[in-house]
Amino acid sequence: MGRLSTHVLDTARGKPAAGVKIMLYRISGQSHRKIKEMITNADGRTDGPMLEGKDLTAGSYELVFCAGDYLRASGQAGKGVLFLDEVPIRFGVPDADQHYHVPLLICPFGYSTYRGS
Repeated sequence: MGRLSTHVLDTARGKPAAGVKIMLYRISGQSHRKIKEMITNADGRTDGPMLEGKDLTAGSYELVFCAGDYLRASGQAGKGVLFLDEVPIRFGVPDADQHYHVPLLICPFGYSTYRGS
């Protein structure tokens, strides 16, 4: 049974990023349909998978992390224009029976991601 999970780490502070809103979209052609929204817990993880089982199908997806709100709330950014605000990560799911873990490592001036386990 496949599933999609994520977590957010604050690399500037060296700890999990709690309270980050994450939106998941299904991408099909020009269609960009929101299918889920979650918030990270104290461990920087969502309380459950973003998708699992029959809800995860092969195709293109996008996770949008509301990093700017988190950076402001954690005192790492002011009220003005941010270098990073919403961070989109678009990725493909070729095999819906696998586990796809898409983490975000964030700081005020950069981010990275990878396919985790």
